[in-house]
Amino acid sequence: MFNAIRRPFGHEPLFSREDLKKKDEKKNERAENWKSTLLQIWRLVDEQRFLLIVVLSLVFVSSALALLGPYLIGFIIDEYIVPQSFNGMGIVVVWLIFVYIGHSVSLYLQNFWMVGIAQQVIFRMRTRLFSHLQRLPVSFFDKRQHGELMSRMTNDIENVSSTLNTSFIQVFSSILTLTGTAIVMLTLSPLLTLLTLIIIPLMYISIQWITKRTGRLYKEQQKAIGELNGMIEETISGQKIIKAFSQEPRVMEEFREKSERLRRAGFWAWTYAGFIPKVMNFLNNGSFAIVAGVGGILALNGSVSIGVIVIFTEYSRQFTRPLNDLANQFNTVLSAIAGAERVFSIMDETEEKDDQVLNVEKQLEGEVVFDQVSFKYEGAEEDWTIRDVSFSVGIGQTAALVGATGAGKTTIMQLLARFYDANEGEIRLDGTPIAEMPRETLRKQIAFVLQDPFLFEASVSDNIRYGKLDATDEEVVEAAKGANAHDFIEKLPDGYDTILTGDGSMISQGQKQLLSIARALIADPVILLLDEATSSIDTVTELKIQEALEHLMAGRTSFVIAHRLNTVRKADMVLVMEMGRLVESGTQQQLLNGNGIYANMLADAKL
Repeated sequence: MFNAIRRPFGHEPLFSREDLKKKDEKKNERAENWKSTLLQIWRLVDEQRFLLIVVLSLVFVSSALALLGPYLIGFIIDEYIVPQSFNGMGIVVVWLIFVYIGHSVSLYLQNFWMVGIAQQVIFRMRTRLFSHLQRLPVSFFDKRQHGELMSRMTNDIENVSSTLNTSFIQVFSSILTLTGTAIVMLTLSPLLTLLTLIIIPLMYISIQWITKRTGRLYKEQQKAIGELNGMIEETISGQKIIKAFSQEPRVMEEFREKSERLRRAGFWAWTYAGFIPKVMNFLNNGSFAIVAGVGGILALNGSVSIGVIVIFTEYSRQFTRPLNDLANQFNTVLSAIAGAERVFSIMDETEEKDDQVLNVEKQLEGEVVFDQVSFKYEGAEEDWTIRDVSFSVGIGQTAALVGATGAGKTTIMQLLARFYDANEGEIRLDGTPIAEMPRETLRKQIAFVLQDPFLFEASVSDNIRYGKLDATDEEVVEAAKGANAHDFIEKLPDGYDTILTGDGSMISQGQKQLLSIARALIADPVILLLDEATSSIDTVTELKIQEALEHLMAGRTSFVIAHRLNTVRKADMVLVMEMGRLVESGTQQQLLNGNGIYANMLADAKL
């Protein structure tokens, strides 16, 4: 019909005819994915299966009563109205009233219980997805937009919810009504039934033509929604940077482009979907006209009674109505399956697992050894991120990591925390390979103080207590005092009960850092991983942070990404990284005496 599906108002094509008509080489695989998706939804029903059987039984009842009503009307016409004999008609009318009341009650109950089932399924789906996200490795989140993941948690699951709430019963009821109506119609008049069934092939061809296009377009729409949500989340989070660099026009243009893509996908998806009721109504009216015309001729010839014609015309509408419903719901189901596939694709991601782990019962002390460790990020085609790195840090010592951006300093910390596992070599903690230690056990021994501290939307005390959830109020205050944070906390509107919103935007960067130090202090870890954040802090606050860090690091094995010379001077060991390799190590004085890379860094004022 068209060489391309074009953007409205004469813009360039969005999807070519060839793209939409091209046979999908993975058609069988996609069909199998649909089956797998539906099977996973069925498994989520679980405890609700008995109630679901009750609901389906009520669907049988309501469908049977829907068929019985028109039959009784035709019976009344043939047995009482046409012969003008009304004796006994009252009883039949009473039965007819009970049939319609029973039909209404069964519809109400099945809808009421189905909503409960649907919400329980969605609750489990949402809960399992969120729980699964907590068990996925850091590498998973590094490769995906957070807003796109949020879209799967909200939009895609809501799509499944609306379909389960309404479409499931409607589809099942439509199939039963079609089957029952066809049987009764064949019993009453095979000829009129044949005339009614003529529209089915036409409907099938029309729906096939439409849904071949809407299926792809719905997936494109869900993908566009995810991308747009990701961009919105990122923009809101980085609003200060956007304003600081006056990038509002560029952001607005990017939003317009993504929103335009979503609009185009939604426009064509719903445009094609909108064809279905129009086509169905046209075919329904044509079928009804044919049945009414031929039925009238048959009634005049005495081949069928007037009551049968009345019953049949009602059944013909009752036959095409579920076809209409099936056609309309098919698009909704397609959209829900597309959303469910996106949700289950996340659930199918491999969780962070501990293979062949040891039961570490001894109290860890903090000796760290890197033995010829090499690592590169998954899918990276460039050189190794770190290569053949070997060093050892004794119990309670502080190691300062120095080097240019991209030298591998942060990667060493991430490997030590097992956010990633080394490709080659071995990392040992107190002589035990950390690859053989449960991640939870390992990470309980480690605390982080990051360059950009993250605070939750919660009270000050709860943010500190995040390092030790069962900490008492006295322990929280003690940790705050140790981090030099107590004085400024006391001056907040509600003290320790002050709610921090917007990632703690109501307090300064230095105060955030003091709270993150208090959080690490209350955790009482064996190992500290520190990324100093004093470069943009005023001198007074910097002194407080330095004092708090010294208190925190006392007696603990610490790794510090050093940005200030003062930190390096106090370190027991300096590790100089360059292009992923450890090029120098030793005390500051030893490195200065060696007159190598570290000495040149100091001479060039790069530290």
